[in-house]
Amino acid sequence: MSDAVELTGPRGDRVKGLLNLAIAAGEEILKIYAEDFSAMVKGDGSPVTVADQAAEDVILKGLEVQFPGVPVVAEESVEAGRLPEGGDRYFLVDPLDGTKEFLKKNGEFTVNIALIEHGAPVFGVVYAPALNEIFWGGTLPGGDKDTGAYQARVEGTEILEAQKISVRCAPDAGLSVLASRSHLSEETEALISKLNVAEKLSVGSSLKLCWVAAGRADLYPRMAPTMQWDIAAGDALVRAAGGRVVYAETGQDFVYRVPQGATKDDLRNPHFIAVSDIALLP
Repeated sequence: MSDAVELTGPRGDRVKGLLNLAIAAGEEILKIYAEDFSAMVKGDGSPVTVADQAAEDVILKGLEVQFPGVPVVAEESVEAGRLPEGGDRYFLVDPLDGTKEFLKKNGEFTVNIALIEHGAPVFGVVYAPALNEIFWGGTLPGGDKDTGAYQARVEGTEILEAQKISVRCAPDAGLSVLASRSHLSEETEALISKLNVAEKLSVGSSLKLCWVAAGRADLYPRMAPTMQWDIAAGDALVRAAGGRVVYAETGQDFVYRVPQGATKDDLRNPHFIAVSDIALLP
């Protein structure tokens, strides 16, 4: 990491507004996270559902104030049948990514907010409230052209020690590859077998994309089901940090779309790979 960043000026204020929104959503999640899950009812009253909805409510209200008129495609709203047409500019929101991690109480769950423009994730925020880590990167409308990626420590509502991050050059000793604990498919294993791998790493939720962006890992293949809101914010970070998120089949950059009359199924992702350098792929 290098180059401390100040969240000041017009762009800084807009960025900080979104970071604060993610932190506020995280506070709602942590209220539920602190409870005894075994004492909570299942079904619609499950801890995941309650935390998801509370966080999403905070984000939706905040985005309406900060970015009036910009459509928001959010996980819980889509589950309830509310799916706006995305158009050329819209937000993709996953208020709580990593439900298994949340229920296991290992801290590796995240709040995700991404801005999509013309099919590309141009700005993203990923906040891990239980780990006190926040990542962001890209460019917001009305700001300058700084497209870098950053991470910081969070204490309460304060954002501290913000530093610029970037993907790393692959070490000669071999690659650090991220693999999902719960979705390690045969296709993923087949891809990994073709690479010079020094170590396999595991971390939950969209933190895998953050780790590629921050130079903690070189590659994250995902050959199992995901939704657009699961990866859009992390994708923005990877791109802003100098990496790529590409379709596993074609190697082309991932594109985000909400077709007219779309349903939830239209937002499912094909297999993809996040990588620090496209030349690393076999």
